[in-house]
Amino acid sequence: MTRKHQGETRGWAAARKGVWSWLRFTSLRLRLVLVFGLVALTAAVSASGIAYWLNREAVLTRTQDAVLRDFEQEMQNRAGALPEHPTQDELQHTAGQMANSSQRFGVLLAAENAAGETVYGSSGGLGGFALSDVPESLRTAVNKEQKVTSANKHAYHLYWQRTSDDGTPYLVAGTRVIGGGPTGYMLKSLEPEAKDLNSLAWSLGIATALALLGSALLAQALATTVLKPVHRLGVAARRLGEGKLDTRLRVSGTDELADLSRTFNSAAENLEKRVADMAGREQASRRFVADMSHELRTPLTALTAVTEVLEEELEYEGEGEGGSFDPMVEPAVRLVVSETRRLNNLVENLMEVTRFDAGTARLVLDDVDVADQITACIDARAWLDAVDLDAARGIHARLDPRRLDVILANLIGNALKHGGSPVRVSVTRAEDEIVIRVRDHGPGIPEDVLPHVFDRFYKASASRPRSEGSGLGLSIAMENAHIHGGGITAENSPEGGAVFVLRLPQDPSPPVDDDAGDGAHGGDGEGSAGDGSRGKDAKGRA
Repeated sequence: MTRKHQGETRGWAAARKGVWSWLRFTSLRLRLVLVFGLVALTAAVSASGIAYWLNREAVLTRTQDAVLRDFEQEMQNRAGALPEHPTQDELQHTAGQMANSSQRFGVLLAAENAAGETVYGSSGGLGGFALSDVPESLRTAVNKEQKVTSANKHAYHLYWQRTSDDGTPYLVAGTRVIGGGPTGYMLKSLEPEAKDLNSLAWSLGIATALALLGSALLAQALATTVLKPVHRLGVAARRLGEGKLDTRLRVSGTDELADLSRTFNSAAENLEKRVADMAGREQASRRFVADMSHELRTPLTALTAVTEVLEEELEYEGEGEGGSFDPMVEPAVRLVVSETRRLNNLVENLMEVTRFDAGTARLVLDDVDVADQITACIDARAWLDAVDLDAARGIHARLDPRRLDVILANLIGNALKHGGSPVRVSVTRAEDEIVIRVRDHGPGIPEDVLPHVFDRFYKASASRPRSEGSGLGLSIAMENAHIHGGGITAENSPEGGAVFVLRLPQDPSPPVDDDAGDGAHGGDGEGSAGDGSRGKDAKGRA
């Protein structure tokens, strides 16, 4: 894949991610737009509905009143002028005259001729407006004679009704001539008014859509205005979380968001001060440990020389060559020798931990045959009889041999001291890393201890706070693995015993320093609970 294609792919992925994050329902921007849209839609639909209903009633009422008024006037003027028993031709002629009024409606007249028969006259001829086009309820109401009272001065009245035929609206009305005469019906098409109302509905619909679009754009603009400070706050919080404690927000205005920005700046400033104070204290503490360790090395060197002499005297006395120690003093001399050695190991480990904490520990890389390195580590500590090695030669990696020796000495020494023989060490290659497993056949590591085996000074048993180890061995082993870009895990094997798995890259990329002087103490094999075991002790066990 070309770089250009990769760039386009990443750009498309970023754009898609941005759109998806914008479209997520949990997005505050989307929710603001939806709320604004719903409010605008509700308001626009309500206003459009009310406007349509009011205009519809006004248009229909105006048209209806004009038609009914014209029809009533035509009935009085023309139908009222007909004889009491008109002929069909007379009805037909009068209906045609009535239909030619300004409102242009259809007319149907019905009356009894001289022979007592009901005759009809329609403005549209035989195929025009017929009695069947008039609803039965309307005909009944028109022909019903009502009682004349002071409140009701006429026996017959004008009635009207709106109907629809094949989707076309019509206005139908009927009445009888006052004082006796024909019955007249009127049919008026309301299609022009319906078209006007449809045009009005379309106009209101378009206006509603435009209002909805405008509200969405307004909501987007308002959301951008409101969320921009929130976005800046989120970016600043992420930068603060990344350790950039000098991050501050620009404060403008006096609203709630400005107060939030001021609160954030105040919190960031306090946090920066506290972190700086803690960093200063930590640095002072590390410097104190380092200085103390260095200061202790001079008297420890002298003490070590003396204890070596005392140890040789004890060995001569044990071999029967004549010693100068009182039997009552000999246990005290042995205790001094042991504790001096332990103190020396502790100081060396503290100096190494200080280097790691200060970030001054560096790698001195070399091409290492892992099997040869493990064999050298085991052989130097006389563990050959107690360790079963399963490692093929030829597995090479660029590692720091001295630091690898520290890791192996701690893991294998820990297994020998706290596990059960034989200790099995296996080496495999997985992709671009080397995997070294150290397994013992002991009781395993208690479940409550597993999370703490790499903690500094951790003791598995509170009943034995003092041990031959410093409690730093596994922690130093983990730090040496980390500086290579790897790590160590601890677990219990289903078949029994504890398993420590060391993973190291074949070609690490941490900072490299050619100075090998910041050494790690490699002779202290620490226990699974942070309790130490020197090579000499393990040798004696083997």
